[in-house]
Amino acid sequence: MNPKPNIVNLPVYKPGKPIEEVKKELGLSDVIKLASNENPYGSSPSARAAIVAELDNLYLYPDGSAAELTAALAGHLGVQSDNLIFGCGSDEIIALIARAFFLPGDETIMADQTFSVYKSNADIEGAVSIEVPLAHGTHDLDAMLARITERTKIIWICNPNNPTGTIVPEEALITFLNAVPAGVMVVLDEAYFEYVTDLSYTDGIKLLDAYPNLVVLRTFSKIYGLAALRIGYGVASPQIISLINKVREPFNTTRLAQAGALAALADQDYVQECRRLNSAGILQLQDEFKRLDLDSFPAHGNFIMVDVRKPATDVFDALLRQGIIVRAGHKLYPTHIRVTVGSAEQNKAFIAALEQALKEQGVRV
Repeated sequence: MNPKPNIVNLPVYKPGKPIEEVKKELGLSDVIKLASNENPYGSSPSARAAIVAELDNLYLYPDGSAAELTAALAGHLGVQSDNLIFGCGSDEIIALIARAFFLPGDETIMADQTFSVYKSNADIEGAVSIEVPLAHGTHDLDAMLARITERTKIIWICNPNNPTGTIVPEEALITFLNAVPAGVMVVLDEAYFEYVTDLSYTDGIKLLDAYPNLVVLRTFSKIYGLAALRIGYGVASPQIISLINKVREPFNTTRLAQAGALAALADQDYVQECRRLNSAGILQLQDEFKRLDLDSFPAHGNFIMVDVRKPATDVFDALLRQGIIVRAGHKLYPTHIRVTVGSAEQNKAFIAALEQALKEQGVRV
């Protein structure tokens, strides 16, 4: 069998190590996973109840148009139903955009350390990825503009950026959008939107009317705590949504996912509480990093990227032996780990394990 030549050397996405695997490998009974930016408080009780109630309907196909969820989300966001598309996580929306718009040889622009799924999907479609270095962990919008050519099809902006956690402020984003040619799509990935409290940050959906080339991505996997159900969405002009829908598989979101998302969306008090707890957790971790004399990027999502001053993979292994799973292996930040903001108790356990791991690596703390 002969595969597409452009996929032969593609790396396989490596998610954070699962808790069960670590327990089995290391013989541990207690493991804390702070690697995949999941909500440590889970989903709201009403979402869990809705999922349980839907179990009686497992023999039925889901609503392929997700009509009830679409109407509720449109009302929540202040958009029309034809501005929305749902996917198996926002990852699938990324894949659908690539499938719908890239031709071999098209160019696409992204940061050099950002969500890897942008590049992998561009590679699959034969597009050429132009990776622009981050500036102090933040998207360098001027440098990205300078790389636009007549072959540029899509620009990806992860805001907050994964893995660095930095944001593009509203003023800078609007200046950037004003400079991007109308025929170039800008995909604004706001997976961590609900966690951001910085007043300089903007709601990308409010910019859609002014910029018809803009697509905004969000998800129910993060603050809504429904990562296991894999449901995310895109918001854009009806024309763009219609084109993406043409390459979407039928029944791409499940009944359980739709029911859970619908109930989770209605429980905004729970979302606000998770945001409050996350903000407190960020401060807790930042204070501890300062005490340990470790530099970290400003955190605007539910994770922090911190410089541990030693090879990150070594610190990762040392933490793993203590039952703490974090994220390492960022090619441009070899001494940085990314850690999800956990509960106060989880953060305390992580810091204790980190202090021990750094001592093992010869770091004075």
